[in-house]
Amino acid sequence: MAFSVSHQHKLVKTSASTKSNVCSQILRPSACHVSKHLQVSCISENSPLTITRRSSVSCKAVTVEKQSAQAQTKQQNEYEIFTLTTWLFKLEKQGTINNELAVVISSIALACKQIASLVNRAGISNLTGVAGAQNVQGEDQKKLDVVSNEVFKNCLSTSGRTGILASEEEDFPVAVDIADAYSGNYIVCFDPLDGSSNIDAGISVGSIWGVYEPSEECPMDAHDDANKLMEQCVVNVCQPGKDLAAAGYCLYSSSTIMVLSVGTGVFGFTLDPMIGEFVLTHKDVKIPEVGKIYSFNEGNNDLWDESVQEYIKSLKSPEKWDGKPYSSRYIGSLVGDFHRTLLYGGIYGYPGDKKNKNGKLRLLYECAPMSYLAEQAGGLGSTGTTRVLDVVPEAVHQRVPLFVGSKKEVEYLESFTKKSK
Repeated sequence: MAFSVSHQHKLVKTSASTKSNVCSQILRPSACHVSKHLQVSCISENSPLTITRRSSVSCKAVTVEKQSAQAQTKQQNEYEIFTLTTWLFKLEKQGTINNELAVVISSIALACKQIASLVNRAGISNLTGVAGAQNVQGEDQKKLDVVSNEVFKNCLSTSGRTGILASEEEDFPVAVDIADAYSGNYIVCFDPLDGSSNIDAGISVGSIWGVYEPSEECPMDAHDDANKLMEQCVVNVCQPGKDLAAAGYCLYSSSTIMVLSVGTGVFGFTLDPMIGEFVLTHKDVKIPEVGKIYSFNEGNNDLWDESVQEYIKSLKSPEKWDGKPYSSRYIGSLVGDFHRTLLYGGIYGYPGDKKNKNGKLRLLYECAPMSYLAEQAGGLGSTGTTRVLDVVPEAVHQRVPLFVGSKKEVEYLESFTKKSK
């Protein structure tokens, strides 16, 4: 069949086979949009196909069927959520973590949900104020300190995957009682409620935790005194922070946010109270390499080492920073201050002073987990002279100075503190 196209009185001859392709493309509504001035005629097998063209033909590659499928997929994805549970399943499938570690993290998430609810209702549930006791560091325990500690212990001991629990609120580590629950081997060190002095004022508080791999280095029947045995076990098993299997914190503030790492970057999950699940909201968090915010309790400035005083003085000098000195932000809650530093960049510091040579933060429960998260996000954690993750614990409640945050900011501080040693 002959085929001709008339375009302003100009004829072009084509083959019969070409005709069928052109005709089918023109008559397919999903592929072509023909203007009202375009006249199409396809007469018969032996008749010519005449096209009178007065305006353009716009052809699209996407068919109606494909457009419909894309619209349906978009509608489905609109309601898709990625929870902490699905994230753990994905890591399990990839072989990044095993099922036992996934269960431990899920148990910690459950504890954090309970504590979030308690914190939100503290003022109307008579959970504010002092409990009337002191912890092993001689600090007054708040009512929520005691309750949060019990919540963490209950959730972890019933998970069936933990063997030793070390809490900042306990004098000694606690062995999971296998008579009450199936015992595992993971060691979990935690501060159940950091910044509890802020509870009565309704300021941000949080929980911090670190998980160490199972170990058989310290058999349970190797010593007559169970408490001394357990303390020695934690010292032996809790290697330097660089050997952590997982670490994280949960911030209880305007929203409840759990931030954690299993050695493959840092991820943040926000608790959705409507469904009761932690939903992925911060994927592969990276701390800015620099940040002009410092977070120190400057009330202790005169008690600090001269090198730290000189460092703080340099941050305040407009001449050194093109007329824009650093900003000071200090909440008094490690989790709150660190979370801001993680997202915005800068440095958090708790130096040693004349009263507390090694500062007041505990290596196992606070410094190591936070430094682990900082390094996983591209930052750094230091004691001022040593990388925190390289410090080997010598006691369960050992304290160390802590400077953590953006890598270049911590290195700048070290240029002062290392020089003085």
